Order: sequence, then structure tokens, then C-alpha cells
Amino acid sequence: MSVDNLWNSGLKSLNCQPDHAQLNQLKQYVELLNRWNKTYNLTSVREPKDMILLHVFDSLVVADYLKGNSCLDVGSGGGLPTIPLAIMQPQRLFTALDTNGKKTRFIQQAVIELGLKNVSVIHDRVEKWQADSKFDAIISRAFSSIHDFVSASSVHLSKQGCFYAMKGQYPTAELQYLPQGFHLAASHQLNVPFVDGERHLLEICTKSI
Repeated sequence: MSVDNLWNSGLKSLNCQPDHAQLNQLKQYVELLNRWNKTYNLTSVREPKDMILLHVFDSLVVADYLKGNSCLDVGSGGGLPTIPLAIMQPQRLFTALDTNGKKTRFIQQAVIELGLKNVSVIHDRVEKWQADSKFDAIISRAFSSIHDFVSASSVHLSKQGCFYAMKGQYPTAELQYLPQGFHLAASHQLNVPFVDGERHLLEICTKSI
């Protein structure tokens, strides 16, 4: 399958309908990630085709589930899922946070080159960062532990906000150890185009009193 067909088929499967400018931004992001990755080792994924599947499509598959006007991406790495989501959702404000300076420098450069006005980049630890406001959504692909993700990030969640944990297999054991005051509000099994293996998105919200 050609790269163009891969883009078209995958985005159609995801029910994403980018305009011409958005599609060019998605493609440019993959080009930037591939170029920087050769020097800075931003991701273990080496081939641009695989980056489309394992990074861009894997990010966009959660787009329809996010709620609210603001989203914090904890452990954003090379800007995932922030950059693909920000391209497709210009109405939502995204903040990409990571502790790795070379990764946040890459994200900032990508934001500049792609002309994204709805992305902020923070180089800090989530538990130490002092934000100016709370977030409606907090998402992560990076945390191995849901408990650690929620515990470290909860100070940044708005009163009616939710966490969105992107996982592979359904984490039955992890969910037994959610921090006090939080519960699993919804679970979504995800289908990433042309990618085998399980993917789940877990919505974790504060318990109603």
C-alpha cells in the first residue's frame, strides 16, 4: 500500500476528515519526527510508515472521546497524542508536558513549524509543575501505572474533569488500585487502523459525593 493510500484509508477508518491544510500538517509532523529521531532518539519507531500507524493513528483514535476545552498531555514524549489531536481539534487547548528536555524542544519546534496556536509546551515534572489553571482532560500514553498517573496529575484536574489513560491490554489488576476518590467512568476498546494488538482508553473521573 502506498503512503498516500495508507493516510487516506487510515483516516477514513478513524472517521477523521482533515482538510487539505490539516492533512499536510499531519504529514509534516511525521517528517519532522523522523528527521529529529535520527539525531535525538525521540522514539523507538524508526520507519515513517510505522510512525503514521503507531503514533499518528494511535493518537487520533481517542479524538472522539475527549471532553472539555483544555487537555494536559502528561509524558508527551515526541508530542503524542498532543500534536495529532491539536491539528485535528484547533478549538481545544493542549499542553504537552515532559521531563525530557530534548523531547520538549522537539515539540516546541514542531509547534512552530506546523503553526499550531493551541499548544503549549512544558519541561517539568507533573507533580512539581505549578499551572495557572486546571484542565478538563488529562491524558497519557506514557505512564506504566494508572495509579501513578492519577496520583501525580490529580492536582491539575478541574472539578468536573476526567483522566484518559491510553493502555494496551485491559488493565484489570491496575484498576483495583485507583487512588481514593476516583473511579472508572468508562472503558473503550480501540481499533487502530492496520495495527494488531489490543488498545484501550480508560476514562477515570472523581467520584460524585
